Amino acid sequence: MSEIKFRRAQAPDLPAMVALLADDALGAGREDPSTPLVPSYLDAFRAIDADPNQLLAVAVAVEAGQVVGTLQLSFIPGISRKGAWRGQIEGVRVARQWRSRGVGKQMIEWAVAECRSRNCSFVQLTTDKSRQKAHAFYEAFGFTASHLGYKMGL
Repeated sequence: MSEIKFRRAQAPDLPAMVALLADDALGAGREDPSTPLVPSYLDAFRAIDADPNQLLAVAVAVEAGQVVGTLQLSFIPGISRKGAWRGQIEGVRVARQWRSRGVGKQMIEWAVAECRSRNCSFVQLTTDKSRQKAHAFYEAFGFTASHLGYKMGL
């Protein structure tokens, strides 16, 4: 297995990141990886990058020098739980050819370590109900389906 390094995403990583997000049944219907990217991707990147409580990260295969995974961490302060901070993991994707090679495991371990380093009391994430393999993957780390989530499109 190739060595994987994690770092803060940079604007030139955006096309690879959007391609990763689009490379599955759900993402194919909601992302647009065509280049040039629609401007809203760069707008979102700039907002995330400027916010100290956000970390958009990439996993890079060192030998290949390519982005093979991405995720976003949000560090959320709260009054509940005695003022606890929580880490929110979103947008986890691994390149198709790198799946089942331990990259996803390394990404989640890295993300949890980042949350610990920011003194988060817990880590949470959401995953689509249809992603059964993802559910088993997260449960293997000790995540539990403790809450029911709702979304409303605007």
